[in-house]
Amino acid sequence: MSTVPTTPTTATGPTLPAAFADLEPFAEWALPSEGDRYAKRIASSMDELQAFYDACFPRLEDAIAYCDGFPLADMPDDVVRLMQLISSLIVVSMPVEAWRQPRVPDSGAASMDQVVEPAV
Repeated sequence: MSTVPTTPTTATGPTLPAAFADLEPFAEWALPSEGDRYAKRIASSMDELQAFYDACFPRLEDAIAYCDGFPLADMPDDVVRLMQLISSLIVVSMPVEAWRQPRVPDSGAASMDQVVEPAV
């Protein structure tokens, strides 16, 4: 079983592949775990979620195709971050497309914590 490496997003200079330099302002969304992505979604305003979605969604197919060009267990760091950005886009898609709020509607303060990441 292979696992996807996790990398910090605090590198200086570009953190995404050059072909995706236009997404660099959103590199802070390249987070290594679902829990981190969910926490960022909850802490973000709808304007922030919408801006991220509007910038990344049109590039989604190109980003997936780019990531598919590398073996999962041996991706360069910048490609791992691009894949993490895609994962964050998935996490924000329902709030942007359907709910119009960061939290699940009618959920109050309820939350579910994932304690184990899926094996890839």
